[in-house]
Order: sequence, then structure tokens, then C-alpha cells
Amino acid sequence: MAGSDSLAKPLHMAYLRGLIGKQARYHGRVYEIIEVLDDVPSLVLRDCGSHTTIQADQHGEAHRRVPPTLTVPVPLADDGIADLEALDLELLETDTLEG
Repeated sequence: MAGSDSLAKPLHMAYLRGLIGKQARYHGRVYEIIEVLDDVPSLVLRDCGSHTTIQADQHGEAHRRVPPTLTVPVPLADDGIADLEALDLELLETDTLEG
């Protein structure tokens, strides 16, 4: 059964990477999925609201305003695929947001 476990992770990560660029509702706010982290499967979400936060550079000096981001670990379902329902993340249809 170890063979099926080794196949589940690449399928899981491929699925998550396919979500990059999509918008989702998380805890009542709309975010864009901008990155997937491999080490602990996680989604990096960028807030789509109009507010911004000041971002520091590598030296700790603030130079620009950017939308806030957050990193959310993704639980796996029994089949090894991302369990977005357990995460309380709702993928949104792009058409409904544009129109």
C-alpha cells in the first residue's frame, strides 16, 4: 500500500497547484490563491479587499503597501486529496466576481 501513498502526494500537490490564480472565500473574506507550499501542504492567500499593509524589505525597512497575505495549512482527506471543506475554503466562480 506504500505505493499508493507515494502516488497520492503528487496528485494532491498537482491539484493544489491548479488552484493558483483562483479566488476563494475563507473566513468570510475573498482571497486569491497565489502560491502553494510543498513542505507542509499550504496555500498562500492574498486578500482581495481594498486595504493594504506596509511590507518591509529584507532589512526590515518599510517601502511599499501590499495586500495582506496569509498561509493556511491544507488537511488531506482519506484519499490523499486536499480537503477544502475541512479547511472552510470555498472556491469562487470567476464569472460571478467579474460581472
